[in-house]
Amino acid sequence: MALKTSAATLVANARARIKEVDTSDAIAMVDDPDVIIVDIRDVRERQRSGYIPGSVHAPRGMIEFWVDPDSPYFKEVFGQSDKSYLFHCASGWRSALTVATLQDMGFDAAHLREGFSTWEKQGGPVSHDTKNEGAK
Repeated sequence: MALKTSAATLVANARARIKEVDTSDAIAMVDDPDVIIVDIRDVRERQRSGYIPGSVHAPRGMIEFWVDPDSPYFKEVFGQSDKSYLFHCASGWRSALTVATLQDMGFDAAHLREGFSTWEKQGGPVSHDTKNEGAK
């Protein structure tokens, strides 16, 4: 079955209209109290490969509901208008689609272009403990 639009095209279209942050620049943001890093990977990915210390875990399937103040699933961490949000997944595909969707909703965010895949290789801090909390 031929699709009308491929996943690769969706990601390319998203990337063309959102803010992308390189890994080296994102590493410099880790200790910035005005930046909230949001990990949208599955909890098993976080457990297997670790996660960025201080990042908020927000599973991809719930993010639109967690950022919407009118949703019964809204999470306060996403209601901070004085913060910048940087979303990431493993390779940058899911986070590109996520940020494009959030932008359509009126939620300002950026995404980590290469995803978590290059984070540790470029010297980014990684936590490997078993604490995996979702957004509060």
